[in-house]
Amino acid sequence: MKHAHDLVNASTAWNELAVHLERLWNQSAHSACTKYAPDDIRFEREPLGPNGVIRFLNIPLGSRNGITLPSPDEDPAFASADALHDRYSRFTSLDDFLHYYFIGMSVLVHAQDFEALAWEYFARAHADGVVHAEVFFDPQAHTGRGVEYATVVDGFVRACRRAECAFGMSTRLILCFLRHLPVADAAMTFGDAKEDLMSGRLAGIGLDSSEIGFPPGSWQLIYAQAKDSEIKRTAHAGEEGPVEYIREALEKLDVGRIDHGIRLTEDEDLMKEVAQREIMMTVCPLSSLRLRCVKAIADLPIRKFLDADVAFSINSDDPAYFSGYILDNYCAVQEAFDLTLDEWESVATAAIVGSWCEESRKSVMLTKLHEMLEDYR
Repeated sequence: MKHAHDLVNASTAWNELAVHLERLWNQSAHSACTKYAPDDIRFEREPLGPNGVIRFLNIPLGSRNGITLPSPDEDPAFASADALHDRYSRFTSLDDFLHYYFIGMSVLVHAQDFEALAWEYFARAHADGVVHAEVFFDPQAHTGRGVEYATVVDGFVRACRRAECAFGMSTRLILCFLRHLPVADAAMTFGDAKEDLMSGRLAGIGLDSSEIGFPPGSWQLIYAQAKDSEIKRTAHAGEEGPVEYIREALEKLDVGRIDHGIRLTEDEDLMKEVAQREIMMTVCPLSSLRLRCVKAIADLPIRKFLDADVAFSINSDDPAYFSGYILDNYCAVQEAFDLTLDEWESVATAAIVGSWCEESRKSVMLTKLHEMLEDYR
């Protein structure tokens, strides 16, 4: 998510969206995921928020920027990095997570802070084999506390360029509106970002943060303006919120993707429509588990999506908060569903086809995927 998968405690965790080429199972490191050992292409959505928060607690980022985090007396979770990490394992809801997410975001002030945060994510993603990353970020969370929009974007763009040069990783940035803030504020942000969206510096728009009580249709006018300008559109819907939010996002926002979307199976007619229209769901297994949207990974609609020909990708979401980067999410799904190689091919192909990179880049990744799969047939 959404939802706002952007922050951990002292940094910025992204709304990540990424396609991966990496070793999916490693006999020694992931013994539970060893039915195959293929390299796989993945599509991962991940928020740029305090993703590296625990590491950043060991770096005087807050102190350098004059930001005071809560004291242990105010919140025992801030007694140490270990205490904070333990608290991250006990989120009770999306809003509980967002409370810590936005505290963590507060230490980001200068462009170099945003660059450092994004770079930490890209370096970790590269280690997991990511070759294309589409990452969400929430400028309103920063502009609302006095940080300039350009400061946020400039820092993230620098990190994207570094990742492209150092890792050969193609990247895209997706600007998300915070649904718990007034729509008028989102309209101002859209105006600030319009030039970057039109130029391609930003890949498109999304909608995240608190889902329940904030139906997506409220942002219809902004999304209509984006459509008129041929700007790509997605939205978080149907994770904590009802399946009706998915329908509303499709009908009123005319989105081309749905982030999360795990409640789609509650409306069979809508699920058939989504399959026919090839609307991709970007599923984030471990975050949905940690946010208690499901009781177990096995409760996710992975098998139902496959059986109904619903296109979906497996992604990480605020991994520093939810203790799950992309490979962890893949292994969790494999352990729960025991997917076949052909089923993983379907997931990986959908991830690539549903990405927002250019067709030539998709072609390269599809070719790599098919070449890899032949080694395991």
